Amino acid sequence: MIVEDSAVVRQLLAHIVSRDPRLALAAALDSAEAALAELERVRPDVISMDIRLPGMDGLEATRRIMAERPTPIVVIADAVEERGLRISMNALRAGALTVVEKPLGPSREGWEGVAEAICTQLYIMSQVPVIRRRPSALAVPRPAPALPGATRPSLVGIAASTGGPPALARVLGALPSDFAVPVLVVQHMGAPFMEGFAAWLDGLVGPRVGIARDRELPRPGHVYVAPGDRHLGVTGGGLMQVSEAPPVGGQRPAADVLFSSMARFLGPRGMGILLTGMGEDGARGLATLHGAGGLTLAEDETTAVVYGMPAAAARLGGVSALLPLDLIGPRLLRAVGAEPS
Repeated sequence: MIVEDSAVVRQLLAHIVSRDPRLALAAALDSAEAALAELERVRPDVISMDIRLPGMDGLEATRRIMAERPTPIVVIADAVEERGLRISMNALRAGALTVVEKPLGPSREGWEGVAEAICTQLYIMSQVPVIRRRPSALAVPRPAPALPGATRPSLVGIAASTGGPPALARVLGALPSDFAVPVLVVQHMGAPFMEGFAAWLDGLVGPRVGIARDRELPRPGHVYVAPGDRHLGVTGGGLMQVSEAPPVGGQRPAADVLFSSMARFLGPRGMGILLTGMGEDGARGLATLHGAGGLTLAEDETTAVVYGMPAAAARLGGVSALLPLDLIGPRLLRAVGAEPS
């Protein structure tokens, strides 16, 4: 199902979908209200959702769909428009699975790549099981289990893919503004969205969040997000390293790059966390960090939107503990000697 108010873009998306043998167009609608009215009849496997709509916007539509008839949602957004970015990020928090760049037309440079990315995301996300989401008060985290013998980390690396933005908001939201250890983040997301993603996260959590800069010294109380289409790692001198090295496992940034560099240069002083995501990125790097003595956590299947990356790490024996999402933040605080209040 395509939900898009612009007739031109709606027709363009319909054309893109019609060219892909993996996909079939169930409906193309011009408003969220029309989509909700048709949802039960059409029963789509995946929804392409514009976020700037007349009347009800894509964020509220996402909330309603996830509460009434949970369906995988791919947000189609203009990556350079500030309000649209904010709505897109909040839609991810409300249950949408990913955000991709809105197509601009066959005459534009990079058109085929954008079209292929949209179709691939729609197909992949159509396979993701989603759950009903109803508004509720935040649960009080249960006590995190102790893990013996862990060295106090000097740097924390966190990686996520599908379902990552809300998971990262939950984990980082448990940290105080003066959190004693720098945090480096790899999130799989289209390059045009990374600045907006970092700004959105900065408005939700205590530590300062910004884009990582090459050769910069990471500081406590700060979270550094890998730039779009760039790897993020650390050097022997403790600096961040942002590079244009080739993709690893089809990903750039790649979690494997971050965790492997932490294993090499930090050993037991590095702590790695692998959250929800499709595929296996981060699994080998986390196992390497675990083998070097670092504390490694991964999100448990009970809370992961997609239990791909954490499961791969667990299969390799690279996880100190598999924890539900609401226990990861408290366990992180305990690791650095800052018990949650």
